[in-house]
Amino acid sequence: MTGRFIAVVGPSGVGKDSVMEGLAALEPRIALARRVISRPSDAGGEAFDGVSETEFEARVTDGQFALWWAAHGLSYGIPASVDDVLAEGRDVVANLSRGVLKGAQDRFDQVIVVLLTAPASVLAARLTARGREDSAEITRRLARATFDMPTSVQAIEIDNAGTLQDAIAATHAALYPSYEPLTPLSTPA
Repeated sequence: MTGRFIAVVGPSGVGKDSVMEGLAALEPRIALARRVISRPSDAGGEAFDGVSETEFEARVTDGQFALWWAAHGLSYGIPASVDDVLAEGRDVVANLSRGVLKGAQDRFDQVIVVLLTAPASVLAARLTARGREDSAEITRRLARATFDMPTSVQAIEIDNAGTLQDAIAATHAALYPSYEPLTPLSTPA
């Protein structure tokens, strides 16, 4: 039995990476996909492999990505090595762009989409706090915060305007409805 490819989508600042890390800490059946991004490795934020745009393109040509896309002036890729993890029966959770959801459905046997949401005021505060974008970039990202999902995609919608712990618990319950944790949830360090 193969694992499920779980795509986490939502606007910038909604907490995709934080929820994903919390899920992985809580659920041993989950493996996080480590993205390759064409930005410096020390740019902060999620754990990722930073490469130059030239190196990224070379990896695309070599077939090293299961999925890849461009957004916000950067290139993003999910390594093809996720196929091995799925073949082991583990679920893979990846931070994706909604623009590649159809490609994910075409590529993987089982795809689940989790759409994280939060009000614009929460997104703006989180984007400001993370300090990676200037005010003009934050404005651009907030303008993209409301979007339609592709018509072929049904998503589990999770509100992440409250605590991270609540969002992790709600996402976990939606993905593993018959599972009851033995210990209380704690926020990952």
